[in-house]
Amino acid sequence: MTIQYCFTDSPVGRLLLVGNHQGLLKINFQDGHTPMLPESNWRKDAAFFMTAIIQLNEYFSGKRKKFSIRLNMDVTDFQKQVLALTSRIPYGEIVSYSDIAKACGKPKSIRAVGIAISKNPFPILIPCHRTEHVTKKTSDFVGGEKYKAILLDLEKGTNKDFDEVSSRKIPLEVKAVKFSA
Repeated sequence: MTIQYCFTDSPVGRLLLVGNHQGLLKINFQDGHTPMLPESNWRKDAAFFMTAIIQLNEYFSGKRKKFSIRLNMDVTDFQKQVLALTSRIPYGEIVSYSDIAKACGKPKSIRAVGIAISKNPFPILIPCHRTEHVTKKTSDFVGGEKYKAILLDLEKGTNKDFDEVSSRKIPLEVKAVKFSA
């Protein structure tokens, strides 16, 4: 099965998009904690990712709040459950790992929820930037705290100028969000 990739620039740095005919496999922050390089057998094909690039650009311009991109998830059942709940966090809201653990029916699995979210292969699309550990002011966002702040500011409508990155810490503002079945 052929794997395609492309790089695209964004207000949160350069992104690597990886996918195949079954859907998007991964988004990687090239300026984040764990940048990755394309493998030698992957084929560079920006046209393959046109829908994803258009939707990301719409999101960054404030015109899109939800994505409709086919994802090819290779994750555990628990992580799939956590990411499904994470994808339902409303635009601009912040939810704690504890809230997600409770919604999974496993209120003591807060650490497991945090690990599942930290391995989210689709940051931005599945908005792990909208999650926080209830005892910390920040969490380990895959793209880095600077980009988490940019995404949250974008969603709050407070950071229209992406060239000027806020250096403030993200306040602990965990709202209880009800997840419906």
